[in-house]
Amino acid sequence: MRILVTNDDGVLSPGIITLATFLKKEGHEVLVVAPERQHSSVGHAITLHRPLRLWQVSNGPYPVGVTVYACNGTPSDSVVLGLEELDPSVELVCSGINIGPNLGDDLTYSGTVSAAMEGVVLGRPSVAFSLDCEDETSAHFEAAGVVAAKLVRWIEGHPLEKGLLLNVNVPNKETGMLAGFKVTKKGLRIYEGKVTKLRDPHGRVFYWIAGKPTDQLIEGTDVWAVANGYVSITPVHLDMTHYPSLRKLKNEGLEEVRL
Repeated sequence: MRILVTNDDGVLSPGIITLATFLKKEGHEVLVVAPERQHSSVGHAITLHRPLRLWQVSNGPYPVGVTVYACNGTPSDSVVLGLEELDPSVELVCSGINIGPNLGDDLTYSGTVSAAMEGVVLGRPSVAFSLDCEDETSAHFEAAGVVAAKLVRWIEGHPLEKGLLLNVNVPNKETGMLAGFKVTKKGLRIYEGKVTKLRDPHGRVFYWIAGKPTDQLIEGTDVWAVANGYVSITPVHLDMTHYPSLRKLKNEGLEEVRL
């Protein structure tokens, strides 16, 4: 397959290098287009009010035969440039491997998942890969690379439906310690102490948004699967319409309200 690989951790992140390496080993044609620096938690941002630059970089740590570009935009910008400017023949978009999980509502903030969303917007099936690690020094990237290669091989024989992306989260374990694949629904992850109020050396107040995540470990969800050693695969569709409410709102007379 002709695959566009991107991420939100930057073009030289070990996660994206691992993803491109394992896909190349599988015999795929791999094009990398990624931000020059980290853009974590930027969501689905597209750059509209300043010029974008795109430049080819030397392979460096990437395998021979992988074409690598960096851009000064967001993850979604990278996908637009890759598909619209560099190679419209791309068949699949793969984003990641993200340093850290994208579980529950995290996927709405994630630049990694949003890059996959942009692939879907532009008509390509897409997959976002994330590794449940705290930092790159303790990360089992090779296990996530094996997962990515096997899943893409499965997708070759089982094409994804139009408008669908897969959000994949891999436990931070060696390959042999993974419990297997689980198809899951989005779980619930709540951040406690999300806003911290601090003061700088001049006494001025500033705020730090972070917090410690607390997961509701309900069986069948992504957070439960990863907590139990499974690779979580959550199908995500971009149509956010709440269809049960369509008839309800009409029946309750909303359309009859006079302007």
